Amino acid sequence: MSGQPQDRLQSTADVRAAPLHVALIEPEIPPNTGNVARLCAATGCALHLIEPLGFRIDDRELKRAGLDYWNELGVVVHASLEAFLAATVERRHWFLSTRGCRSYTEAAFERGDVLVFGKETRGLPAALLEAYPDATLRIPMRAGAVRSLNLASAVAIVTYAALAQLGFPALV
Repeated sequence: MSGQPQDRLQSTADVRAAPLHVALIEPEIPPNTGNVARLCAATGCALHLIEPLGFRIDDRELKRAGLDYWNELGVVVHASLEAFLAATVERRHWFLSTRGCRSYTEAAFERGDVLVFGKETRGLPAALLEAYPDATLRIPMRAGAVRSLNLASAVAIVTYAALAQLGFPALV
């Protein structure tokens, strides 16, 4: 099996056993997605990419950021937000946004949950946040200091907090 990201594409059923699912809606910056892929490889989490992507899945920068870990994770690409939501309808979703009302530390994460993050320049669609207000979380930051954290940093913060609640399944 090749280490190319496009060679790792799987179906939603193929990654059902992952402890958590990390979803990036319309990611734009290859190194961010590559870093999230590396995090997923390290933790056993599934990575869901929702199109349109701001890069090609075989982008050199994407592969470089994920290093040679692409063989260690399952990547599912969804044609649209609607297709993603339909494919993961049986799972509980948490939507991470600077517009969230509750801190991610207040959530009771469960095995199989989906952590959903928006695109780097605009975050999650307002309609999505309005549809799921009780499942919208934020990472606390100093008021006025920055607009948001880097996508890969935000994913790492919340993913490890959720995995800690799960007792770090299959991690040493």
